[in-house]
Amino acid sequence: MDVEQKQAEYIDHFVKKASNLRGPALTSVIVEATSHPLLFAFSEILSVPNVLELEGTEDSIYLNLLRLYAYGTWSEYKNAAGNFVNLAPEQILKLKQLTVLTLADANKVLPYDKLMQELDVANVRELEDFLINDCMYAGIVKGKLDQLRRCFEVQIAAGRDLQPGQLGNMIKMLANWQSTSENLMLSIQEKIKWADSMSEIDQVHKKTIDDRVEEVKRTLSLKAINIDLRGHEEVFSELGGLIDFEEDRSTRPKRRRHPMGSQD
Repeated sequence: MDVEQKQAEYIDHFVKKASNLRGPALTSVIVEATSHPLLFAFSEILSVPNVLELEGTEDSIYLNLLRLYAYGTWSEYKNAAGNFVNLAPEQILKLKQLTVLTLADANKVLPYDKLMQELDVANVRELEDFLINDCMYAGIVKGKLDQLRRCFEVQIAAGRDLQPGQLGNMIKMLANWQSTSENLMLSIQEKIKWADSMSEIDQVHKKTIDDRVEEVKRTLSLKAINIDLRGHEEVFSELGGLIDFEEDRSTRPKRRRHPMGSQD
């Protein structure tokens, strides 16, 4: 999505800014980052050594805030509000947007009741306005509002930061996916080889049949010629007999007839 493509520029800006500041001066950077309307990834800022140095100091509450925006949700903030600074309206909006991304990562069909509970929204109209104006128009999620089924069908959603413990699981999942893909590729290749071999067998079989058909045609043609020749021989033989008979008649001596009553 476009919003993910723009993240690198904003992340680089805040990482450089945080790297040049220390102590209380970092708090303003964290507040600015968590309020930025187009920034939705915070793990790189969290990894800056200067930011990590806030741990255990009186400003560690801002480090907790940054971790909340990297991994947490609106419900987590509400349940432990004392561990964080009070949020400005733009920070509340940002955290609710991030909450939608977390929910969309777990399920592609989000019931309205679940969304209203997690986002602390009073009614369906307010929820749909938020999903349309602050999520879909913002480019962080694409989906369809199903008013009949009272749910939000997620098509595409931007990804959130991986928690430290999730990286190993993600690597394992990708390794399993790679193994499955390789096995599937081998299976497809075997089927292609089998199909090729069957094609060759079919071609050989077809050639054998074509050769046999041609052989039968030649045999039938020769038989037809032999039958035709025998017919002519019989005709010639009959004609020859007639000619011989006629010749016998023409060469046989004629008998003389004598008048009756006459004596020599």
